Amino acid sequence: MADKNRLELRQELLEMLAAHAYVERELTLTSGRSSTYYIDCKRVLYLPAGAHLCGELMLDLALAARIEQLGGMAAGALPVTDAVIAAAYRYGANLTGFFVRKETKAHGLQQRIEGAFKPGLVTAVIDDTITTGGSSLDAVAALRAAGAKVSVALALVDRGEGAAEAFSREGLSYSVLFTSEEIRAARLSTGTCNPAKS
Repeated sequence: MADKNRLELRQELLEMLAAHAYVERELTLTSGRSSTYYIDCKRVLYLPAGAHLCGELMLDLALAARIEQLGGMAAGALPVTDAVIAAAYRYGANLTGFFVRKETKAHGLQQRIEGAFKPGLVTAVIDDTITTGGSSLDAVAALRAAGAKVSVALALVDRGEGAAEAFSREGLSYSVLFTSEEIRAARLSTGTCNPAKS
């Protein structure tokens, strides 16, 4: 994959997301909203090629944002954060990662933020699929309370349902790799838009 340009890598990941992550069916999202489709990025991020492609492309967004650490709310942010950190190592980028628990851990070190987190660093909150941005904003609040300089939000996929506006209100710049419409269009172009089995 080293000889492929970024547009080719992006197209390859788009096709993987369209083929494996896009599901048409009535369901309720984390935000509480109902939807007729779902994009389950983990179906791609836990494939070797998917993790590699995500890391390569999301690292570009992270480096452009000039951040020093990134992470987000468990469990959505875990595979995308891990992919970016692995890519950072491949390129010698000075970037570390962490994740935020929904609640402070009741045992061990009793931390809400786990990983290589350090207060005072320029930080991005990251997620795989974002709808309203609520989960990411919960993470932002926890990170800022812990002393992080959170200035950026990143997402693999944005559903276009209010996250950009919510992040702007919190003073965050926002970059995404794909919109849900791109993935839906790519899936429809294959003519295989079948509901997933329960």
